[in-house]
Amino acid sequence: MAVQIRPLEERDLGEADRIFRVAFGTFLRVPDPSTTFGDADFARTRFAAAPDSAFAAELDGKFVGSNFLARWGSFGFFGPLTVEPALWEQKIAQRLLERTMEQFDLWRCRHTGLFTFSHSPKHIALYQKFGYWAGALTPVMSKPPGLTSDRPRYKLLSELGAGEKEQAIEDCRALTGSIFEGLDLAIEIRSVDAQKLGDTVLLYDGSQLRAFAICHVGRGTEAGSGTCYVKFGAARPGAAASEDFERLLDACEAYAGQRQAKRLSLGVNMARHGAYAALVGRKFRTDLVGVAMQKANAPGFNRPDVYVLDDWR
Repeated sequence: MAVQIRPLEERDLGEADRIFRVAFGTFLRVPDPSTTFGDADFARTRFAAAPDSAFAAELDGKFVGSNFLARWGSFGFFGPLTVEPALWEQKIAQRLLERTMEQFDLWRCRHTGLFTFSHSPKHIALYQKFGYWAGALTPVMSKPPGLTSDRPRYKLLSELGAGEKEQAIEDCRALTGSIFEGLDLAIEIRSVDAQKLGDTVLLYDGSQLRAFAICHVGRGTEAGSGTCYVKFGAARPGAAASEDFERLLDACEAYAGQRQAKRLSLGVNMARHGAYAALVGRKFRTDLVGVAMQKANAPGFNRPDVYVLDDWR
């Protein structure tokens, strides 16, 4: 078998999307694997955000799998990594990972990680070969957004002028950089804005950004119909972090309600204990549980004092 790894191209997206759904559906034993994830979209939206950050696997010239990478400044992660189920155990995923590690080195990432199934010894063993070690669990949680007659005081990036948007993105970069050096979500913020996938919720105290959340909403996004999904959210570290995080959750619930979403979905690593406890206190329910695996078993920004929402799927 001749396995070749090359950059993913736009012409591959239909097949990448099909294999992504069928692979996850097969593993999760969904009766019709092709329906997995409903009308949510991961392949096209991620490719549009960063066309140079995904790889395709070909076997004897036929497209058989892909891997999507994300570069959040100094931090990188990968996934979904999926291969045609009939070809599992053929080391195709390993070849995709070899190219992925090369790309992380080219990007000079300070830290890298991934989300995988916590109950899958095969997945965990594969990633251990590349220096990733399992840490704390990452639950993906949800709840119906609370009803409120008063909108919490927040701004939406989409409501800002061009110059104000650039300043807001710089404010977000400064906030995340204070959590982990070089952490930068600009690519996700710009992608959501350009593709109209949702919005970025901004909480200011005067001129200082205290917290923000990047949200996908509805069909054709990573959320799917009826859902508002927080791709990433963060509160400024410090004595007021817990309070700012609660305010951010209020704002996310209000925004979800504004968009008529029936469900607010988000992920959090349990090593960020304060953030996880706040979600439990608000009666978020766990929908699925994965585990964060991090290069060299480094903690990165999965620390008890960090109030960040994400899940690296």
